[in-house]
Amino acid sequence: MTEIDSAAKAPLRDSPEPGDAATPDAAATPDAAATPDDAAAGETAARSGAAAPDAAAPPPAGAAPLARLVGVDLARALAVFGMFAVHVGPFPDPDGGVGDWFLGLASGRASALFATLAGFSLMLIAGRLEPKTGLAGRRARARIVIRAVILLVVGTALAMTNFGGAGILNFYAVYFLLALPLLRLRARTLALIAVALAFVTPQLAYALRALLTESMVTTVDGYDPIARLSGVGVLDFFLTGLYPAITWMTFVVTGMALGRLDLSSGTVRRRLAVVGPALIAFGYGVSWLLLRLTGGDKEIAATMPDMKDFEALKDAGASAGAFDMPVGSGLWGPDAWGLLAAEPHTGSTFDLIGSLGIAITVLLSLTVALDRLPVLRRLAAPVIAVGTMSLTLYVGHILVILALPGESATPPQSASATLLLCFVLGATLFAATWSRFFRRGPLEHLLNNATRLANRVR
Repeated sequence: MTEIDSAAKAPLRDSPEPGDAATPDAAATPDAAATPDDAAAGETAARSGAAAPDAAAPPPAGAAPLARLVGVDLARALAVFGMFAVHVGPFPDPDGGVGDWFLGLASGRASALFATLAGFSLMLIAGRLEPKTGLAGRRARARIVIRAVILLVVGTALAMTNFGGAGILNFYAVYFLLALPLLRLRARTLALIAVALAFVTPQLAYALRALLTESMVTTVDGYDPIARLSGVGVLDFFLTGLYPAITWMTFVVTGMALGRLDLSSGTVRRRLAVVGPALIAFGYGVSWLLLRLTGGDKEIAATMPDMKDFEALKDAGASAGAFDMPVGSGLWGPDAWGLLAAEPHTGSTFDLIGSLGIAITVLLSLTVALDRLPVLRRLAAPVIAVGTMSLTLYVGHILVILALPGESATPPQSASATLLLCFVLGATLFAATWSRFFRRGPLEHLLNNATRLANRVR
């Protein structure tokens, strides 16, 4: 399926110290997967619908409007549900139908949305509209490094289970470290870097993979302590994994650019309203056209597994312990037709651009909707709460899957709309209840406390 795919709660304001109770600093953890991190930790009270102590007071100058950050949480919640659909939802139906609809909607795109929101969350730590400098800047970078280390440890632990390389937390750790040199850049510069990454890195990744041999991979992994421990190491993080940094940093950098924009501005909103759909049309439309003009669609179809052999696919996934089967993984053949495809996890330019268009459109749509429809914010409060504790729910859903008794009760054999509904309702109920009594999710709270070590930086 695609992602386990794959990942920030206080009165919403970008105040001096990310991590302080009053700042949305927590919003910087893997959302996603936004990362499923605690990226929304600083926005809890508002998102859950509860009034923050100073909710009636006007936000300080330069602060992000409440609806905008709540929109990030709601987008993160949808990414969480998309992740559930990929991991426990209906398996593809040979005749099409709800299974294909769920898989097609969530595969790759949920994890891409998480990664984009992770980049946005980094700016909640590093400074929203204006980058933090001096002591505040050094502490912000220290917080990010601490988060990265913790995510690497947790992600590696999860990779040691049957979930294997489908986990995204350890990849998030690498993204965060790679983003450190970019934290002080402006939105325009970040956007240009993202464009360059989208057009260059897929081809570079393909060329580098072509140079790899099995013996080279074995040798590299043999010297890599992380790979020896969990089976998912540095080579996977940067090039060969399900979410390789070489291409996935495109999502993170785009999220950073969005984080530096004033999303309350009508001009910015209008531009994003054009950019998002345009990217979707280009990514998927141009890919569709090129594949049919070149005959690449037939070449790809000939190399893909027979989707009509439904039960065989389920059994194969179960025997391999595969909780996340990348749809586009079969497109990287020697003919490189995958470079023209926009299927999830192909990592092609068209896949990156199309997925980014969806992420931007989702974030903008939810932000505007919550801004203009206050009643929607109240109605969506339980779902918004899911987005405020995405790290907890991300790790939790993996542990629940692993704890299900027997192979027949464990995805992919048990994958169904019923199981998906149980996960969605269970996560929503837990998040809504927890947020009434606590400001952050369980793991978000622990992560936020750990990052307080950054306050010792001078």
